[in-house]
Amino acid sequence: MTTALITGSTAGIGAAFARRLAADGHDLVLVARNTARLQEQATELHDRHGIEAEVLTADLSEDDGISSVEKRLGDSRRPVDLLVNNAGFGNKGRFLEVSMADELRMLKVHCEAVLRLTAAGTAPMRDRGRGGVVNVASVGAFVPRGTYGASKAWVVQFTQGAARDLAGTGVRLMALCPGFVRTEFHQRAGMGTENVPGWMWLDADKVVSAALADLARGRTLSVPDPRYKALMGVVKLAPRGLLGGVGSRAGRKYAPK
Repeated sequence: MTTALITGSTAGIGAAFARRLAADGHDLVLVARNTARLQEQATELHDRHGIEAEVLTADLSEDDGISSVEKRLGDSRRPVDLLVNNAGFGNKGRFLEVSMADELRMLKVHCEAVLRLTAAGTAPMRDRGRGGVVNVASVGAFVPRGTYGASKAWVVQFTQGAARDLAGTGVRLMALCPGFVRTEFHQRAGMGTENVPGWMWLDADKVVSAALADLARGRTLSVPDPRYKALMGVVKLAPRGLLGGVGSRAGRKYAPK
């Protein structure tokens, strides 16, 4: 039986990955900051699907938290076959309205943790000749809007570059770029979403189904909805200055994911 490790597993897209992978018969390593929520999630998934669900409490904004997950990924006795780097958050406010501590914390979670965990996970996968990594980014990666968009743009570029470097090894890497998903993400960040049209909202379970299908196809980038695929086509053609203005206004209220 294969094992998947999911960061940020207790809510939103991470929880949807956990539900889907457990239903498909994968054992899980569930990673988040809240031990009580992790234990509750692990028990529910074990009882419902009969899989083994291991709990690993870790704060990926801290070196010790990242190191503990790196150690688990490197355990040759309990190999991880699929890594889902999902942990992330948003900050409410424009540049200079957000504290530097919070900006640096975001880079730690969105960039450094993704880099280190991807390296820790893919090294043993390459040795075994199989494995996969899904790094959760955002359509915000394609719109200029501060640290959040920049960090997600880094995730996309890093993932696609690493996928190219590991081509032919049996290890697949993919950046997942959802739009607005109905999760706790915006509430936790204190972001209002009242101005987001209903058609822009996605279901987390459907996002995960599309992502896993794209990973199986060998894609290195997944935009999991025809509406957002079309929207990203428009974004590619729009003047950069116009996108910057839209991103700046949106950054005060909400961010995709």
